[in-house]
Amino acid sequence: MILLFCDFVPFLQKLTRLKKAMASYFDEHDCEETDGSGPDANTLLRWARLDYFGGERKGPPASKEVVAKLPDKMISEDEDSRCPICLVDYNAGEQCKVLPCKHDFHPRCILPWLAQTNTCPVCRHELPTDDEDYEEFQREKARTKQRDFERESLHSSMYT
Repeated sequence: MILLFCDFVPFLQKLTRLKKAMASYFDEHDCEETDGSGPDANTLLRWARLDYFGGERKGPPASKEVVAKLPDKMISEDEDSRCPICLVDYNAGEQCKVLPCKHDFHPRCILPWLAQTNTCPVCRHELPTDDEDYEEFQREKARTKQRDFERESLHSSMYT
């Protein structure tokens, strides 16, 4: 079938009118279009390596500053608990380190652990690291997850 130019012009005019009549998808759904700018190629390659090898290796060590600021907790006499790493009961008056997730450990157990990886050994809660590439990768993963959630919510609201 041969499409003649004289047939194509009215089609384009009609398409232009329809486009003007339709509300902008982004305005209608209260979301913003990305500007297309993003990280440079080297950053994307580092993120790809982190994503690809992420499941096969531990995260980087926890930030030295964060580890130094971990609060201490004094074990009271009425507490009956043990260190989840070495499984030794805490003694009354003993100091333990408390992670942000509220799990506590002997300092001799948790400090070497955090020098190797940035997660709680019980729940895998992540502590900040000194590795900027890793931190930026984690922020980008969170942004992607949020965008996916917003897109799914938007589509669900449109079709339910």
